[in-house]
Amino acid sequence: MHPALQNFDIICTICLYVHHRSLSALASTCRIFERPALDVLWRNLQSVEPLVKCLPSDLFTIESGRMALLKPLDTRIWGIFYKYTSRVHSIMQSDRSAVIEPLGSIMLSCPSAPTSLFPNLRSLKWHTDGTHCAAEFLRMAFVPTLLSLDIRISSASTIFLSLHRLQGLFVWDLGDQGNEHIMQLQALRTLWLDLKTSSAWERQSLLQFPGFHNLDTLLLFIDNLEHASNFLHSLQVIDSKDIEIHFTAAHTSTSSSTTLSQFFAALGETCDHNNLISFTLRNSAKVSTNPDIFKPLYTCHNLTQLLVGRSWDISMADEELCQLVRGWPNLQVLKFSRFVATNETTVPTFHGLIGLLRLCPALTTLTLVIDTTKLDGIDLKNPGGGIFNDHLEKLVLTNSPMTSPLKVALILSGLFPRLLEVDLDCWDLAPKNFLPQKQSAMQLEQWEAVNLFLLGFGVVRERCTGNMTPSDF
Repeated sequence: MHPALQNFDIICTICLYVHHRSLSALASTCRIFERPALDVLWRNLQSVEPLVKCLPSDLFTIESGRMALLKPLDTRIWGIFYKYTSRVHSIMQSDRSAVIEPLGSIMLSCPSAPTSLFPNLRSLKWHTDGTHCAAEFLRMAFVPTLLSLDIRISSASTIFLSLHRLQGLFVWDLGDQGNEHIMQLQALRTLWLDLKTSSAWERQSLLQFPGFHNLDTLLLFIDNLEHASNFLHSLQVIDSKDIEIHFTAAHTSTSSSTTLSQFFAALGETCDHNNLISFTLRNSAKVSTNPDIFKPLYTCHNLTQLLVGRSWDISMADEELCQLVRGWPNLQVLKFSRFVATNETTVPTFHGLIGLLRLCPALTTLTLVIDTTKLDGIDLKNPGGGIFNDHLEKLVLTNSPMTSPLKVALILSGLFPRLLEVDLDCWDLAPKNFLPQKQSAMQLEQWEAVNLFLLGFGVVRERCTGNMTPSDF
């Protein structure tokens, strides 16, 4: 035998590069390859079917067109089962399967504790049956070693309380009892909570729950603002560094601006203002509103990121933009909706942009539609009057209206002396039929001209500072 094959690390590395379909054959080649090959083969399961198919076929029968367990497993077969399940680190089940029912029967008769069956399970994704058969399997799969859980069932269970190490959870709303159990998961850091399928929040709850503590990220998926407000009112606090709100199309045409304001008011009352550093709004349909909806978040002075999806048209003048960011001096990333309908929506000018740079000197990323045609009071030689940002890494101005690429480039060069170019990749993601093709092409050409000017200014600046020689070309 070659000396390399006596090195266990080398054998493990070889197994990582073997085609998945060949791993079982490799495992049966000799004892040296058996353990590492089986470890790779069983580490990540794309469905639960292998858990049934690894057992003798005479254990099962077909009754009324459905697979059923014919006889219980004996000690020898349980040993085979443990041999494989102990190697599983992740399980993903995305659709219905005929083996779920017999698998539930197997789990029901399991003589050992769940920790013995799946001692190394770290991740579970379950997007299929929520029947009693599936529940038996999930009971055995909810082990203390679980770190990530993405589950789509609507029944509450105290079994969540056993997941002491769970760090990530994606789940439909489980109602009062289930949510209260989730709130007791001390290690939980990321929670995706889908409220769209729940009817539990049609009325405001009379109960007050402690809320969520020590989260890094909370994502709420909602389609009814009133229901979402009722949910927030039921919580004492949301202690999360990052909050993301994902709206669906259902709410946009039926919800008034008052309802939207009420939702943000409830959010402002609940979130931990000292801990919140990032807030994101996403939406699948157009929303037109004003910056006043963000007033409940004005006291979140540690906010470093505000990201507003491209479907939001937020009408604001220069003064309103400055008022919006005044309480966020540490803001580093500001992204407002791309491709605003400027003929219907008020957008700030360069004066508002200069005010923004004065109030938020730490900005590194900025997405904002501004009216670059209004240049009254702007000195092209010193546009910021001493205010500038020399560490901005990304600037997106999308369909900001323009008449003079040269003047725009001069102003941007003065405000952002180290900016190499305006990011134009967003034009590939422009909404269909947002602008007539001819107008869209003309605006893109104007911004490409701005970037050419910025490139030229950069070359001149480098030469003037002595950092560039003719040999650099």
